[in-house]
Amino acid sequence: MDIAWAYSRDSSGLECSHVFGGNTAHKIDSQRVLEMLITDCRRLVTDAEVFQEILDRYAAINRQDAIEHAFSALLGLVDQVFEIDLPVIQRAKQIVLGYQQLSARDAVHLSVMGNNGIQEIFGFDSGFDVFPGIQRLF
Repeated sequence: MDIAWAYSRDSSGLECSHVFGGNTAHKIDSQRVLEMLITDCRRLVTDAEVFQEILDRYAAINRQDAIEHAFSALLGLVDQVFEIDLPVIQRAKQIVLGYQQLSARDAVHLSVMGNNGIQEIFGFDSGFDVFPGIQRLF
């Protein structure tokens, strides 16, 4: 079974930075779970929106020097990157309309997950907990 990797912000910072970046409250937990998933030969996937979020965040904090490393690190960890197309965005719109507590970014990730039969997500963002059929690995 595939495990999606979302890149989203929560009160503790950026999820990908828990693994790639400096010290964060969840860095050790992230590395432990990631090591477990890799040891168990779990397939890790993500979507193109994650890369847009990396660009957005690092540009916003004037850390363009970190973009290449973040891209390379994520590409080195995931087995597949799913595209974002109009049907994904249409489904994300329906998710946002039905679950107003979810962000548009979370809705895009959930839409991709739904289109690809993915039910687990690697991340700290509790926003995913409101969506039925999704299990967050933290």
